[in-house]
Amino acid sequence: MDTKKLSGKRVLMVIAPDQFRDEELLVPRQMLELEGARVDVASRSKMECQGMLGVKVRPDLLISEARAVDYDAIIVVGGMGSPQYLWGDSVLHALIRELYTVQKPTAAICLSGAVLARAGVLKGRRATVYKTPESIKEFEKAGATYTGEAVTQDGNVITGENPEAARKFGEALIEKLAAISASRKATA
Repeated sequence: MDTKKLSGKRVLMVIAPDQFRDEELLVPRQMLELEGARVDVASRSKMECQGMLGVKVRPDLLISEARAVDYDAIIVVGGMGSPQYLWGDSVLHALIRELYTVQKPTAAICLSGAVLARAGVLKGRRATVYKTPESIKEFEKAGATYTGEAVTQDGNVITGENPEAARKFGEALIEKLAAISASRKATA
């Protein structure tokens, strides 16, 4: 019997094609994979993506190729490229809404909390984001309550504040996915 908490789970991590935050991708990804999850990385381009600290990643698929039905959760990685490449991505917004609507974990860290705000999934929810005038304005427009916490979980929405929160963010995601699996097994 497989003792890994997330065996059989598929998680989609979305990064900007340039200036994503390296540890916000690498830390949660490694944690999820160690628990048995399969993690795919999507971006707006299949060309090699460049992290702020120098990590290079070739995405597995385009955001436009991702199908909500194929994933158990979505995570939008932050970094300085998020406002430029992800905040206004309507295809990404639609994908987020689709996963959110069927109550799958919908998560973002750092500046990408604003992506969830723009996707319309933070209305009436508590969440955190890397605090800038622009990100707070996005939260206000979306009807979200900014917490300023390292990690905030409100229902199936999980947000992380900054790169230092990457490990705690990963732990919250693993706990949420494992709890959903346990409750589905209990009702099966």
